[in-house]
Amino acid sequence: MDYQHNFKKKFGQNFLNDDNILNKIIIESKIPEDTLIIEIGPGSGALTNKLKNSAANVLAYEIDTDLKNILTAKFHDDKNVKIIWDDFLNRDIAKDISEYDNKNIYVIANIPYYITTPIIEKIINSGIDIEKIVIMIQKEVGERFSAKPGSRDYSSITVFLNYFYEIKELFTVSKNCFTPRPNVDSVVVSLERKKDQIRAKDEDKFFKLVRDSFQYKRKNLRNNLKNYDLEKIEEVLVSKGKDLTTRAETIDLETFIEISNKLF
Repeated sequence: MDYQHNFKKKFGQNFLNDDNILNKIIIESKIPEDTLIIEIGPGSGALTNKLKNSAANVLAYEIDTDLKNILTAKFHDDKNVKIIWDDFLNRDIAKDISEYDNKNIYVIANIPYYITTPIIEKIINSGIDIEKIVIMIQKEVGERFSAKPGSRDYSSITVFLNYFYEIKELFTVSKNCFTPRPNVDSVVVSLERKKDQIRAKDEDKFFKLVRDSFQYKRKNLRNNLKNYDLEKIEEVLVSKGKDLTTRAETIDLETFIEISNKLF
């Protein structure tokens, strides 16, 4: 497929060119009728073109203004597609979506791999009730998102995301499905907002606790959390059949929340 576009490595541009994969993303996303879709990095608009037929509205953010001719030509007649030419990470998303009154808000995107975590953190911290996120990300990153306690991929980002979302790997995508071809395979992941999540009493302190617990991967909790009340932490750990010599990657979300609530 000839895009007539100068691909920019600094924006992590790899355009999905496989129609079967695009259709599969739409099917797996299960988009309700009255939905606003937020898309980050539409690129050539291949996914946007599918989304506009499945959702009430599509709001896309594109940082590369060199794509204006391609995207404007493709969507100038589509009243339900709006493109904001700016860096998604710099936007006030709540303000951007204030003109919409759709019942559901989804994020569906093939996002630049190098800013995957900042984008997800931005979405979570926006305070917007986004019901579902369906994103294509680097396979290795997707495995971290959905990792189980005790596995080598389990990390602070796993705990952070599982606090808010039910995470499911939907399907893998070969590197051969992109232009230009990246060095790694990808995975499409679904993050669905938890309805009845267990809450930490102080979320800011909870997330700091989690980050500190994983600070040095090879060190145990006694070493990583030496500035905390170790007595209270051990009390919770012992009730779970563990102790302070345990490493963070063996601790599940519920135990982290319990420790946090005991401390703060």
